[in-house]
Amino acid sequence: MIHDWRLIGRTSLLMFPIYGMGALLAPIGHAVDGWIGQEPLRRADELVRHGMLYMVLIFTAEYLSGMWLKARGICPWDYSGSYTGINGLIRLDFAPLWFATGLLFEQITKKKGR
Repeated sequence: MIHDWRLIGRTSLLMFPIYGMGALLAPIGHAVDGWIGQEPLRRADELVRHGMLYMVLIFTAEYLSGMWLKARGICPWDYSGSYTGINGLIRLDFAPLWFATGLLFEQITKKKGR
């Protein structure tokens, strides 16, 4: 229905554990920082590094979980009609969204005092 301000939607319970994996992004980002072992980065450089890392991790998780769910016939998303879609499982035009979402998850899960 057009102009329906009730904002009624549908989702799948399968998405809760998939989105829940976002809590692992910040620990992975900090582990990568330790593994690379460079001198401390400027905050802007760290944001770019973490944003790119999180974007790749989110795309990977979305693709792999989508493959697993699709093989069982229960994948709740299908990007087959998208010009930037890959196998109907991910959309490359979502890259800026996943970049920002990863940084948001990092802030949400950040420990106090860090």
